[in-house]
Amino acid sequence: MTSTPPGTTPTPTDTRAATDTQAADTQAAAAALAALPAAGASKPASAVGGERVHAERAGKRVRALLGGQVVVDTVRPVLVWEGPHYPVYYLPAEDVRATLVPNGTVNRSPSRGAAVRHDVVIGDHTAPDAAVTHPDSPIPALRGLVRFDWNALDTWLEEDEIVYGHARNPYHRIDVLASSRHVRVEIDGVTVADSVRPVVLFESGLRPRYYLPLTDVRTELLTSSDSATHCPYKGTASYHSVRVNGEVHEDVVWYYPTPLFESIRIAGLVCFYDEKVDVLVDGVHT
Repeated sequence: MTSTPPGTTPTPTDTRAATDTQAADTQAAAAALAALPAAGASKPASAVGGERVHAERAGKRVRALLGGQVVVDTVRPVLVWEGPHYPVYYLPAEDVRATLVPNGTVNRSPSRGAAVRHDVVIGDHTAPDAAVTHPDSPIPALRGLVRFDWNALDTWLEEDEIVYGHARNPYHRIDVLASSRHVRVEIDGVTVADSVRPVVLFESGLRPRYYLPLTDVRTELLTSSDSATHCPYKGTASYHSVRVNGEVHEDVVWYYPTPLFESIRIAGLVCFYDEKVDVLVDGVHT
């Protein structure tokens, strides 16, 4: 960045030099962005983790809303893996419709550089500290992009469909398969489900989950819960607790009343939380 000593007046040459520098920086950032690989183009397993960052161009239209108003609308989203699990969206600043107001907070990342925090203002709605920019990032492609905190905004859409929880990962896969394996679920020594008709959901990086028909579950032991969680691949999960031997085991059963299309086969089925109850598949503990 070009600066002028205090008490001096910039000359036309100074102004032209500053403008040329800014234009060169903008062109360099645009070139770096264009050079990113397309989403799903075989991300190396070692590319993320710790302070390493991996970025890819996504071809989807992405929108985010706050208070019913469109905060950002772009067909040039960038998926950035800041950690190993799933990516976040970085979106072009020129496609942001809200006002970004710097709030004085600046964090620093060894990989991404100074992170300038902003309040997001649109109409009568403000999302405090909900956006980050990296104007001087050592990664040129990030310099003209904005990262919004997912949960600070009301709704996110990929194309015309709502996406839940976080951006979808192009390397993440779900397979839902019918099975005849024998699944038995025990809590405190009491059998609460027994089925040879499970539907098994295989999800990248996670253990298999066994979804069971309600007719194979002792539903009289279930009590409704107000809990809910969100998944970009399955939708919104509701929960049940289980009362056994006078004790309530909170939120150990979940189900998706209206799962997303790729997981539609688990609709109407329930899954027990393997980590909290005893699930045996063909007699073997999961």
